[in-house]
Amino acid sequence: MKIDKMKIDVAMANKGYSAKELSEKCGVSQITIARLKRGVQKARPETIGKIAKALNVPVESLIDMEGGD
Repeated sequence: MKIDKMKIDVAMANKGYSAKELSEKCGVSQITIARLKRGVQKARPETIGKIAKALNVPVESLIDMEGGD
């Protein structure tokens, strides 16, 4: 699965989270979050779930639905 960079940036801004704060809240490393946002790494479903839960948004709202994954 691929995370949509714009969608995760908007969700982070809505919560007022930096990458470090998001990392602490969801238990996913900052490096992984950065790689997911850059599209260098595909996300496992459980990783997207952790990020979505920390941001209090549905998983579907973070996924790039047009990316073909």
